[in-house]
Amino acid sequence: MAAEHENVLRIHWDEFTFGLIAFLVILGVVYKMWPRLTKALDERADQIEGGIARAQKAEAEADEIRQQYREKLEEAHREYAQELEKAKEQRAAIIAEARDEAQVEARRIIEAAQAQIEADRQQAVVQLRSEIGALSTELATRIVGETLSDDAARSRVVDRFLEELEQSESAQQAEVR
Repeated sequence: MAAEHENVLRIHWDEFTFGLIAFLVILGVVYKMWPRLTKALDERADQIEGGIARAQKAEAEADEIRQQYREKLEEAHREYAQELEKAKEQRAAIIAEARDEAQVEARRIIEAAQAQIEADRQQAVVQLRSEIGALSTELATRIVGETLSDDAARSRVVDRFLEELEQSESAQQAEVR
């Protein structure tokens, strides 16, 4: 029971001495290590601040690069729109040129066809005159009973016959109108 009545506030000198020595040893070690510790903490603070500064710098550079990219992208869009407009204009010009060339070619073909038709008509008229002349000479020979051996006389007869034929044709066309 004696142990139960011991004073709790009583100082145990052996524990106090041991604690004081331990505290002084730790205090000496901390005192000795304090410059290194503060130096390490300062270096770490500098590293953190430098890291933040580098991060801010990198972010600023990234923003600048992003802005340059946007500007280049906008420029590319403008150039694309300009090139597209040029291509549309060129397409329209090519179409117009092809249309003009086609019209010129069509006119040339039509004129060539008309010239060919006129040449064929002239050839047919000459051939018909020749055949009609031969037939009319033969008919006149049968009717008159004489041969028209003279070329000039034969030509006059054929021309007169064709003129009469053309006049009767013109008169019929005039009546139809």
